[in-house]
Amino acid sequence: MWSLPNILTMSRIAAIPLLVYLLWWPDWQLGYGLAYVLYALMAITDYFDGYLARASGAVSKLGQFLDPIADKLMIASVILVLTAQGFLRGPYVGDMHVIAGLIILMREIAVSGLREFLGGLQVSVPVSKLAKWKTTFQLLALGGLILGGAVHGQPCQSLADQCASFEDSWIHVASLFCLWAAAALTVITGWDYLRAGLKHMD
Repeated sequence: MWSLPNILTMSRIAAIPLLVYLLWWPDWQLGYGLAYVLYALMAITDYFDGYLARASGAVSKLGQFLDPIADKLMIASVILVLTAQGFLRGPYVGDMHVIAGLIILMREIAVSGLREFLGGLQVSVPVSKLAKWKTTFQLLALGGLILGGAVHGQPCQSLADQCASFEDSWIHVASLFCLWAAAALTVITGWDYLRAGLKHMD
Protein backbone atom coordinates (compact mmCIF):
# COMPACT_ATOMS: atom_id res chain seq x y z
CA MET A 1 0.00 0.00 0.00
CA TRP A 2 2.80 2.44 0.89
CA SER A 3 4.77 2.07 -2.30
CA LEU A 4 5.86 5.35 -3.93
CA PRO A 5 3.41 5.03 -6.87
CA ASN A 6 0.48 4.54 -4.48
CA ILE A 7 1.60 7.47 -2.33
CA LEU A 8 1.71 9.69 -5.42
CA THR A 9 -1.78 8.56 -6.41
CA MET A 10 -3.19 9.18 -2.93
CA SER A 11 -1.48 12.58 -2.81
CA ARG A 12 -3.47 13.58 -5.93
CA ILE A 13 -6.71 12.68 -4.20
CA ALA A 14 -5.68 14.50 -1.01
CA ALA A 15 -4.79 17.64 -3.00
CA ILE A 16 -8.22 17.96 -4.66
CA PRO A 17 -9.87 19.95 -1.80
CA LEU A 18 -7.01 22.47 -1.88
CA LEU A 19 -7.29 22.75 -5.66
CA VAL A 20 -11.05 23.36 -5.39
CA TYR A 21 -10.48 26.00 -2.70
CA LEU A 22 -7.98 27.90 -4.86
CA LEU A 23 -10.41 27.84 -7.80
CA TRP A 24 -13.40 28.93 -5.75
CA TRP A 25 -12.63 32.65 -5.98
CA PRO A 26 -12.80 33.68 -9.67
CA ASP A 27 -11.39 37.17 -9.07
CA TRP A 28 -8.38 35.88 -7.11
CA GLN A 29 -5.75 35.75 -9.85
CA LEU A 30 -2.98 34.75 -7.42
CA GLY A 31 -5.13 31.86 -6.26
CA TYR A 32 -5.57 30.72 -9.84
CA GLY A 33 -1.82 30.96 -10.33
CA LEU A 34 -1.27 28.73 -7.31
CA ALA A 35 -4.03 26.40 -8.55
CA TYR A 36 -2.25 26.11 -11.90
CA VAL A 37 1.00 25.10 -10.18
CA LEU A 38 -0.84 22.53 -8.05
CA TYR A 39 -2.77 21.22 -11.08
CA ALA A 40 0.48 20.83 -13.04
CA LEU A 41 2.08 18.92 -10.15
CA MET A 42 -0.97 16.63 -9.96
CA ALA A 43 -0.78 15.98 -13.71
CA ILE A 44 2.94 15.18 -13.41
CA THR A 45 2.33 12.71 -10.57
CA ASP A 46 -0.38 11.11 -12.73
CA TYR A 47 2.33 10.25 -15.27
CA PHE A 48 5.01 9.23 -12.81
CA ASP A 49 2.94 6.99 -10.55
CA GLY A 50 2.14 4.69 -13.48
CA TYR A 51 5.66 4.91 -14.88
CA LEU A 52 7.30 4.12 -11.54
CA ALA A 53 4.88 1.27 -10.86
CA ARG A 54 5.72 -0.39 -14.18
CA ALA A 55 9.46 0.34 -13.99
CA SER A 56 9.86 -1.02 -10.46
CA GLY A 57 7.42 -3.89 -10.84
CA ALA A 58 5.34 -2.37 -8.05
CA VAL A 59 2.00 -2.53 -9.87
CA SER A 60 -0.62 -3.26 -7.22
CA LYS A 61 -4.34 -3.88 -7.17
CA LEU A 62 -4.73 -0.82 -4.94
CA GLY A 63 -2.91 1.34 -7.48
CA GLN A 64 -4.96 -0.05 -10.35
CA PHE A 65 -8.09 0.78 -8.36
CA LEU A 66 -7.09 4.25 -7.14
CA ASP A 67 -5.33 5.67 -10.22
CA PRO A 68 -8.39 6.00 -12.51
CA ILE A 69 -10.48 7.21 -9.56
CA ALA A 70 -7.92 9.94 -8.77
CA ASP A 71 -7.93 11.06 -12.41
CA LYS A 72 -11.72 11.21 -12.63
CA LEU A 73 -12.10 13.00 -9.29
CA MET A 74 -9.59 15.65 -10.34
CA ILE A 75 -11.09 16.20 -13.80
CA ALA A 76 -14.69 16.26 -12.52
CA SER A 77 -13.83 18.65 -9.67
CA VAL A 78 -12.06 21.10 -11.98
CA ILE A 79 -14.81 21.03 -14.62
CA LEU A 80 -17.57 21.57 -12.05
CA VAL A 81 -15.83 24.42 -10.22
CA LEU A 82 -14.74 26.17 -13.42
CA THR A 83 -18.31 25.89 -14.73
CA ALA A 84 -19.73 27.32 -11.51
CA GLN A 85 -17.27 30.22 -11.60
CA GLY A 86 -17.97 31.09 -15.23
CA PHE A 87 -14.79 29.84 -16.88
CA LEU A 88 -16.62 27.63 -19.37
CA ARG A 89 -18.20 30.71 -20.89
CA GLY A 90 -16.80 32.48 -23.92
CA PRO A 91 -17.30 35.57 -26.08
CA TYR A 92 -18.70 33.58 -29.02
CA VAL A 93 -21.28 31.04 -27.82
CA GLY A 94 -21.60 31.93 -24.15
CA ASP A 95 -22.60 28.99 -21.95
CA MET A 96 -22.51 26.49 -24.83
CA HIS A 97 -18.94 25.58 -23.83
CA VAL A 98 -20.45 23.83 -20.80
CA ILE A 99 -21.68 21.14 -23.21
CA ALA A 100 -18.08 20.13 -23.91
CA GLY A 101 -17.54 19.67 -20.18
CA LEU A 102 -20.75 17.65 -19.90
CA ILE A 103 -19.68 15.36 -22.73
CA ILE A 104 -16.40 14.64 -20.96
CA LEU A 105 -18.09 13.94 -17.62
CA MET A 106 -20.73 11.69 -19.18
CA ARG A 107 -18.09 9.68 -21.00
CA GLU A 108 -16.03 9.23 -17.82
CA ILE A 109 -19.07 7.89 -15.95
CA ALA A 110 -20.15 5.64 -18.82
CA VAL A 111 -16.69 4.16 -19.37
CA SER A 112 -16.27 3.57 -15.63
CA GLY A 113 -19.55 1.62 -15.60
CA LEU A 114 -18.51 -0.33 -18.68
CA ARG A 115 -15.13 -1.22 -17.18
CA GLU A 116 -16.83 -2.38 -13.98
CA PHE A 117 -19.21 -4.57 -16.00
CA LEU A 118 -16.42 -6.06 -18.12
CA GLY A 119 -14.25 -6.55 -15.04
CA GLY A 120 -16.87 -8.93 -13.70
CA LEU A 121 -16.46 -10.91 -16.91
CA GLN A 122 -12.66 -10.90 -16.58
CA VAL A 123 -12.40 -8.78 -19.73
CA SER A 124 -9.98 -5.84 -19.85
CA VAL A 125 -10.28 -2.89 -22.22
CA PRO A 126 -6.86 -1.46 -23.11
CA VAL A 127 -6.40 2.31 -23.38
CA SER A 128 -6.08 3.30 -27.04
CA LYS A 129 -3.66 5.88 -28.44
CA LEU A 130 -6.63 8.07 -29.32
CA ALA A 131 -7.78 7.93 -25.70
CA LYS A 132 -4.33 9.12 -24.62
CA TRP A 133 -4.66 12.06 -27.01
CA LYS A 134 -8.06 12.78 -25.48
CA THR A 135 -6.49 12.85 -22.04
CA THR A 136 -3.72 15.15 -23.28
CA PHE A 137 -6.17 17.67 -24.79
CA GLN A 138 -8.31 17.44 -21.67
CA LEU A 139 -5.42 18.17 -19.33
CA LEU A 140 -4.17 21.02 -21.53
CA ALA A 141 -7.65 22.54 -21.80
CA LEU A 142 -8.38 22.55 -18.08
CA GLY A 143 -4.87 23.66 -17.20
CA GLY A 144 -5.16 26.46 -19.77
CA LEU A 145 -8.48 27.64 -18.32
CA ILE A 146 -6.88 27.81 -14.88
CA LEU A 147 -3.83 29.62 -16.27
CA GLY A 148 -6.14 32.01 -18.12
CA GLY A 149 -7.74 32.89 -14.79
CA ALA A 150 -4.30 33.69 -13.40
CA VAL A 151 -3.18 35.76 -16.41
CA HIS A 152 -6.40 37.31 -17.78
CA GLY A 153 -8.78 37.06 -14.84
CA GLN A 154 -12.38 35.91 -15.07
CA PRO A 155 -13.69 35.71 -18.66
CA CYS A 156 -16.79 37.44 -20.06
CA GLN A 157 -19.97 36.39 -18.32
CA SER A 158 -22.36 37.01 -21.19
CA LEU A 159 -22.38 37.78 -24.89
CA ALA A 160 -23.44 41.34 -24.09
CA ASP A 161 -20.29 42.05 -22.10
CA GLN A 162 -17.54 44.18 -23.53
CA CYS A 163 -15.14 41.28 -23.79
CA ALA A 164 -11.40 41.66 -23.89
CA SER A 165 -9.63 41.41 -27.24
CA PHE A 166 -8.20 38.09 -28.37
CA GLU A 167 -4.72 39.32 -27.46
CA ASP A 168 -5.92 39.89 -23.89
CA SER A 169 -7.73 36.56 -23.52
CA TRP A 170 -6.02 34.18 -25.95
CA ILE A 171 -5.15 31.60 -23.28
CA HIS A 172 -8.80 31.27 -22.31
CA VAL A 173 -10.04 31.11 -25.93
CA ALA A 174 -7.37 28.58 -26.97
CA SER A 175 -8.22 26.44 -23.95
CA LEU A 176 -11.90 26.37 -24.91
CA PHE A 177 -10.93 25.14 -28.39
CA CYS A 178 -8.80 22.45 -26.69
CA LEU A 179 -11.77 21.50 -24.54
CA TRP A 180 -13.94 20.96 -27.62
CA ALA A 181 -11.17 18.89 -29.21
CA ALA A 182 -11.10 16.75 -26.06
CA ALA A 183 -14.91 16.45 -26.18
CA ALA A 184 -14.80 15.31 -29.82
CA LEU A 185 -12.16 12.69 -29.02
CA THR A 186 -14.24 11.72 -25.98
CA VAL A 187 -17.19 10.83 -28.20
CA ILE A 188 -15.00 8.82 -30.59
CA THR A 189 -13.14 6.88 -27.90
CA GLY A 190 -16.31 6.43 -25.86
CA TRP A 191 -17.98 4.79 -28.85
CA ASP A 192 -14.92 2.57 -29.37
CA TYR A 193 -15.13 1.38 -25.75
CA LEU A 194 -18.88 0.83 -26.03
CA ARG A 195 -18.49 -1.14 -29.26
CA ALA A 196 -15.86 -3.34 -27.60
CA GLY A 197 -18.14 -3.87 -24.62
CA LEU A 198 -21.19 -4.76 -26.72
CA LYS A 199 -19.36 -7.82 -28.00
CA HIS A 200 -19.52 -9.27 -24.49
CA MET A 201 -23.19 -8.49 -23.84
CA ASP A 202 -25.65 -11.26 -24.65
